[in-house]
Amino acid sequence: MIIIHVDMDAFFAAVEIRDDPSLRGKPLIIGSLPNECGVVATCSYEARKYGVHSAMNIKDAYRLCPNGIYMHPHMDKYKAVSDALHVIWNSYATALESVAYDEAYLDVTERAKNFDGAREIAYEIKRRTREELGLSCSVGVAYSKSAAKTASEEKKPNGYFEILTPEAFVSLMRDRDVRALYTVGEKTAEKLHRSGIRTVRDIQERREEVVMLLGKQGQWLASLAFGIDDRPVTPYRPEDAKSIGREVTFQKDVDNYSLLKDILLLLSLSVDRRAKRVGLHGRGVSLKITYADMKSITRSQLVFSTDSPLEVYRTAARLLDNVEHRPARLIGVSIYNLSAEREPQISIDELIEEKTHRSENELSALLSSLGARYGLDFAGNLDKLFKADTLHKTIEYMRRHS
Repeated sequence: MIIIHVDMDAFFAAVEIRDDPSLRGKPLIIGSLPNECGVVATCSYEARKYGVHSAMNIKDAYRLCPNGIYMHPHMDKYKAVSDALHVIWNSYATALESVAYDEAYLDVTERAKNFDGAREIAYEIKRRTREELGLSCSVGVAYSKSAAKTASEEKKPNGYFEILTPEAFVSLMRDRDVRALYTVGEKTAEKLHRSGIRTVRDIQERREEVVMLLGKQGQWLASLAFGIDDRPVTPYRPEDAKSIGREVTFQKDVDNYSLLKDILLLLSLSVDRRAKRVGLHGRGVSLKITYADMKSITRSQLVFSTDSPLEVYRTAARLLDNVEHRPARLIGVSIYNLSAEREPQISIDELIEEKTHRSENELSALLSSLGARYGLDFAGNLDKLFKADTLHKTIEYMRRHS
């Protein structure tokens, strides 16, 4: 295999700096604002010099970087740029596995033929990204997915690196901390450190102990420590998803559960649209709540079908009625047990049509009532509403006016 891993440099921040050059060279933090609840989505490299990083609590980021420029993300804009990036990436790959808006694995084995060809493709991707989109990326070329990801991180930002053999991977990684290995997070690293296993070399030399300590994950890490990774690049298929969901984090905690139920209606509509867009429906509905103390709970219920957004909403609302009512920081809805849509049997067409008509009328009535409560007009505006930025702004407006 010949794998390329592409990782955009500080993606959200880079897009904002591209569109507003006055932000260049300044510590830019994308995410929540300092007076809100939330975390850092990403930040510029200037902000990282202060110790700010992705997923950091926004209060901690402000403490480290009080003079930073704080900004809400513009997800619709980032999605449009991501779509343009995928056009570039897909022109070189026989298989593409997206990790996020700004990161992907490309199998270029057939197109590149050899590593010299892969090197040419990598630099072509960097050139097109800069010239067509005004952004920089870091690219790794390697014999495997984990080695390619390691390579792309080696020279960030705007870097290029290659790891062409398992021996080269082992030579590079042998004396690094176990955290340098793909999939080793903080908790796994702590468990290994407590056992005196601190470096990749330690994993190599104490393989059996690592397997006993971590089980199946330990087997994976023991193989990876020797550069072994034969996972293929696997394109995402909607039908492979375990669930489809939508959630929102509030800028300030919410203790009004009537408001939360109203928000569930919009989230349920959004989830339904996402599912129908890829031809899926579910047999279960899940409700997720994160409370002000950061404790998260999930409640789920099986249903006959989630073909109707009204069914998703009703189920989520019932689940909400039966949880502890205390200030919430996040609420989300998802559907699971997914399967492809099936055409209804001809013999019950009229019954389904009548039921659908009733559901649509009830849904219209709920939206009209919702709009009246908050002074909003949902008629004809649902397509625009369900764009990420607009939905979040609408929900925040509802929160402020509840």
